[in-house]
Amino acid sequence: MAQDSVDLSCDYQFWMQKLSVWDQASTLETQQDTCLHLTQFQEFLRKMYETLKDMNSNTIFERFPTIDQLLAKACWNPFILAYDESQKILIWCLCCLINKEPQNSRQSKLNSWIQGILSHILSALRFDKEVALFTQGLGYAPVDYYPGLLKNMVLSLASELRENHLHGFNTQRQKKISLPMSAVVCLWLRHLPSLEKAMLHLFEKLISSERNCLRRIECFIKDSSLPQAACHPAIFRVVDEMFRCALLESDGAPEIIATIQVFTQCFVEALGKENKQLRFALKTYFPYTSPSLAVVLLQDPQDVPREHWLQTLKHISELLREAVEDQTHGSRGDPLESWFLFVHFGGWAEMVAEQLLRSAAEPPAALLWLLAFYYSPHDGRQQRAQTMTCDLCLSIKQVQVKAVLGHLLAMSGSSSLSARDLQTAAGQGTETDPRAPAQQLVRRLLLHFVLWAPGGHTIAHDAIALMAHTAEITYEIIGFLDQTLYRWDRLGIESPRSEKLARELLKELRTQV
Repeated sequence: MAQDSVDLSCDYQFWMQKLSVWDQASTLETQQDTCLHLTQFQEFLRKMYETLKDMNSNTIFERFPTIDQLLAKACWNPFILAYDESQKILIWCLCCLINKEPQNSRQSKLNSWIQGILSHILSALRFDKEVALFTQGLGYAPVDYYPGLLKNMVLSLASELRENHLHGFNTQRQKKISLPMSAVVCLWLRHLPSLEKAMLHLFEKLISSERNCLRRIECFIKDSSLPQAACHPAIFRVVDEMFRCALLESDGAPEIIATIQVFTQCFVEALGKENKQLRFALKTYFPYTSPSLAVVLLQDPQDVPREHWLQTLKHISELLREAVEDQTHGSRGDPLESWFLFVHFGGWAEMVAEQLLRSAAEPPAALLWLLAFYYSPHDGRQQRAQTMTCDLCLSIKQVQVKAVLGHLLAMSGSSSLSARDLQTAAGQGTETDPRAPAQQLVRRLLLHFVLWAPGGHTIAHDAIALMAHTAEITYEIIGFLDQTLYRWDRLGIESPRSEKLARELLKELRTQV
């Protein structure tokens, strides 16, 4: 690394002297020398960019005090600028010098100067005498040369931007080419394939990234510009439909559900920033569900006093049950629509389990129904519609949830609790398929218990070891722990002991997969 730094410094001095000589490019000899060394100079510029891109503007000028002079000399040399590859690399280097948030007048002036140089590069395609002389020397008429040069430059920049996007380029450094949000919205409204491609790029990133890391998923989603653009209902409906397809095709995969919830959270935040009052009615975003239900679910739990959380959950349960029963009896839509809406705001569902386990009172029937409803549609794509309309199935799950809760609450004060006792009392092993919704729901209750109950803390590691007997269940538990910590952080829930335990378990499980 040290040798590379020395070599770059030596090259820097060499090319600074060369550019000073080429600055007087009026003789045939200097023009020939420029063309002779142009490939080497382009390679130097590429090395320079690789160095600059990892530095901020102030650090760049500390190491290369005359970098602005070097780039300016290159930008004003018509023989260098005539090559689209040179133009592209010069633009990259100049963008590295920009202060994203100028702190003083000197930095603001530098930004203005850079903008002027960039304008010059782009306007260098005009018919000036020197470039016209150069094109004639190459045997091209200006009318043939300029359109081709412009096309090559645009294609080259577009290719670079696409490559950076697909390989997860650091967007804090990238930002070389960006469109205003209004332009992005106009593009996606008028050209559906480009919106679909943006969604596919997002899915590609999510698939190739580490599983069960909601912080990273949130960054990917925000960088995609999709939540901001989705403030327009037409774009929201397309994006939401693609999420719905992914959810159905994955048979209700927890990772897809978590991604939908993070996207919805980012979308609601963008909606709040864009409008003090909604420009479009909620019905345009969620056309098949009750507006009053959508209004309640759109409330951020952060904005609801904690002492009112239980009452809000009961209200959600009542509205949701009314909507499901109404849809079951022939109204527009089907119960799956209500469930899909609830999935968007699944943070409320996880709060249900916590509220039930942290309360010593008789579990409210409304909360039992809400928890059973949240896990009911996981019974498989073909059976889902039947399951959703079957009140008996929901009633059975309510009874199961109530029974498990009763066992867990009875054991919460035990001083001699073991992991095996917990497993037996919770009825683990009664289902043959560990992916069955009843099994998933029981595991969630067990996980909430070990995080919240004092007796649960002491047996947490042993209990997790018994549950995580397959890779699939291990990933499910990792997802639960990551999602729980993410939600606690957002809601400002402070429980140092539970948080420490959750982080320990998460770290331990991630080393196993």
